[in-house]
Amino acid sequence: MSKECLFIWYPKCTTCQKAKKWLDDNGISYEMRNIKEQNPTASELRQWWEKSNLPLRKFFNTSGLLYKSLGLKDKLSGMSEEEQFSLQATDGMLVKRPLVVTQDNVLVGFKEAEWERLTVPC
Repeated sequence: MSKECLFIWYPKCTTCQKAKKWLDDNGISYEMRNIKEQNPTASELRQWWEKSNLPLRKFFNTSGLLYKSLGLKDKLSGMSEEEQFSLQATDGMLVKRPLVVTQDNVLVGFKEAEWERLTVPC
């Protein structure tokens, strides 16, 4: 990826809307990707997770209806990493959003204090 950030969002999500506004207000250039229309692949998710230094569970949309209906709270601990990535790759609604992917880092969810670091890498 070039110096532009990859911004992965769901347009109907109010947190994603706030994140997009923050990026725009701060003049940060990004490529936008709708997670519902273009779901991340298992390979992308693995790469992003490795860059993030976060527990894999943080990449799941734990407040989502699909996560709850599949009973993933109790099932994730018994699944391998590959099984978790493959599952997330089946439906973007299982993936925590918004995501910002830079050359060196990945931010999951919108926490303005963490996003302040974006003004340089992007």
